[in-house]
Amino acid sequence: MARRWLALSTSGLLLCGLTSAIDTPVAAAAATYANPVTNGVVDTFPDPVTIRGKDGLWYAYGTQNPVFQSKGEDGERMLPILRSADLVTWQYAGQVFTPQTQPAWHNGSRLWAPDIRYVGNRYHLYYSVPGRNTVGLATSPTPAGPWSDAGAVLSTPSGCPTGNIDQALFTDTGGAHYLYWGSYDTVCVARMNASATRIEGPVTQVARGRRMEGAFVVKRDGFYYLFYSDAGCCDGAFSGYQVKAGRATNPLGPFTDDEGVDLMALTSKGGVVAGATGNRWIGPGHNGLQTDLSGQDWLVYHGIPADNPDLAPASGGTLKLTRRPMLIDRLDWINGWPVLRAGAGPSEGAQPAPVTTPVAGSTFNDRSISGMRADGVARTGWSAAQGHLSHEGGGPEPAYLATETKAPADVRAEADLRITAGTGAVGLLVNFVDRRNHVVIWLDRSRNALISRAVVDGRTRSETVTALPAGFRFEDWHNVAAEVRGSRMVVEVSADRLRDSVATQEVELLDTRLGAVGVAARGGQVDADNLSAAPLYQPVTTRLPQPSPGELLPQYTDEFNGTSVPGTEPDSPWRWVRGPATGTTMVDGTLSWPTQNAELHLGSNTASVLLRDAPPGDYTIETRIRFAPESAAQQAGILLYENDDRYFKLVHSVLPLNRGGGALVHVSEFSKEGERPTTTPPTPVANAPMFGGPTATTMWLRLAYHADTAGRQAEVQAFTSRDGTHWVANSVWTLPALGTLKIGLVSMNRAGAEARFDYLRTYRP
Repeated sequence: MARRWLALSTSGLLLCGLTSAIDTPVAAAAATYANPVTNGVVDTFPDPVTIRGKDGLWYAYGTQNPVFQSKGEDGERMLPILRSADLVTWQYAGQVFTPQTQPAWHNGSRLWAPDIRYVGNRYHLYYSVPGRNTVGLATSPTPAGPWSDAGAVLSTPSGCPTGNIDQALFTDTGGAHYLYWGSYDTVCVARMNASATRIEGPVTQVARGRRMEGAFVVKRDGFYYLFYSDAGCCDGAFSGYQVKAGRATNPLGPFTDDEGVDLMALTSKGGVVAGATGNRWIGPGHNGLQTDLSGQDWLVYHGIPADNPDLAPASGGTLKLTRRPMLIDRLDWINGWPVLRAGAGPSEGAQPAPVTTPVAGSTFNDRSISGMRADGVARTGWSAAQGHLSHEGGGPEPAYLATETKAPADVRAEADLRITAGTGAVGLLVNFVDRRNHVVIWLDRSRNALISRAVVDGRTRSETVTALPAGFRFEDWHNVAAEVRGSRMVVEVSADRLRDSVATQEVELLDTRLGAVGVAARGGQVDADNLSAAPLYQPVTTRLPQPSPGELLPQYTDEFNGTSVPGTEPDSPWRWVRGPATGTTMVDGTLSWPTQNAELHLGSNTASVLLRDAPPGDYTIETRIRFAPESAAQQAGILLYENDDRYFKLVHSVLPLNRGGGALVHVSEFSKEGERPTTTPPTPVANAPMFGGPTATTMWLRLAYHADTAGRQAEVQAFTSRDGTHWVANSVWTLPALGTLKIGLVSMNRAGAEARFDYLRTYRP
């Protein structure tokens, strides 16, 4: 065997080891999947979250809904549960409560937005009780139940000026638990007690914005990332949900978006992670996160199918709900920010599936240790008779059990570990050649520490020691994961693999080598489970490029350098609907247009609209607008307009903050209005917003139109900028292609503000 030397840098110590000359194993070709992954299993599965159980299977939990309507069931399942061996093929596994077992303190409320965690050797399922405006907790020894009621986790009042729903637990490095919750329009956080059953201490507001909700927090590379959704979750084809994120260096914030805007600022935010792209998925949002065996993160979320967005009325016709099946897609981290599929958005069609089968390792569910080899002074004492690996304990010398199959050089290795008796240690073996040459990552009870140690020629050459949290419960299952990429090894210790590690190490290797993975025991009785090694995922490091506006079309462009108001001269390409608007003038090369006490919304169509023809084919329109509204409902911006009841609108708008004590929030409001034929009975006209990037007194607004001739629909995407250079891409709204869209401007809703349009430019992509 060839000798190689390695080093660990976290503590300035050297780590060395040996390598075998065996070739790196090649993983089997990736399987594929297609969204929704719940297709054919349940009809809908809103607000999904997932966890990998200690049985090696994945479990998903969703909001109470009529999940079996297509099978003739009129009622709902209370927090339905699904189970999967591969994150792709799911089966129904029950529900958390039934009408007979639902706790009386719920007062019969529907139950929403579950969050699943593993705390103290029990599964904690936090859920929203909207009828009581609070958050409940149920616990179980297994991920499928039976569930025990643990009551409400929030105080009354909670201290958060919002709807007390959409909760998510996060456990920080050091072991402190935090609960995030809130909806319409504020997200709050409070520290929880040691058992994660009640909040304690002050409540901190960390985010606010129009319809902000669905918080989910993970930690990565020193930052805390707060995922959330805004706009409307469940309005059929008019759902404007998107997933966004902000990050902070403290779990209590302040969180900022990728534009540097504080999530508490009274403006809409950037940091878009996932949004509609014009394919079959509408309103993607309310996400969780899952990590496969290769270390690749996946966004778990719901989306609304454009071809079938509404469920039939349920519960005797009293419930009219939107269909929201569960989707999963690859989550990339690019330049420090999460984004779905490098910016491609929700997928349709075949996609490479998550890695859920290791090249080496076992769940031990077959109660066998075949394919493993024992090493060490004491080679006996290993058993899998209980469905997980156990070692009965021994003296001070380590006992080893490793896979016969070697692991790749770039690898993610992991195992669930615990010490059931004694003061010894349990460890994850990485690059194990034999008992004299290996790297072991110990959970050491006697030292209350995470210890990475290199053994070469039977001698400990170096070790890195990281203190575990005070009160760390070695008797509880913890996942230890090590990712080796080139010369860098990162170790994480967590309870539930949800990117909320309680201890980490970062290790710099001078060289890499091949070896097996396995488990080590020393001086105590230990258990291990779900041992795996898989080729480490290959990160995507570049976003898909944003579309450029293209070639300027002068014949469809106006720089507003004239002296006459557009649409008032006989040869003007512009024309007015209900105009000219009072007070509109030309000032310093701009079109100055005071806001009107007039509306363009559903049946209230009184506002003036300034229109001109759009070019044939695809195009992008852009304006620069100077607008400083101060009152609720004032708005100004651009339109693609067919008639008063069919249009796309992008405006700088002012809206009241729900439960905000009179606070107003400035938003980039991207809305559509049109018919809603899928409802029962059909709705003649509906209107709904999305919210784009941050606003400013001077803003650049773009609408990009695409004619989807195959789908016979108009697709429009919005973009906003505060400097004309850096743009925030919004999602895509669609409408069936019926008539011809025209380019338009508006300034309306409440008098008292002035919009100045510097130009209207049209481009050919």
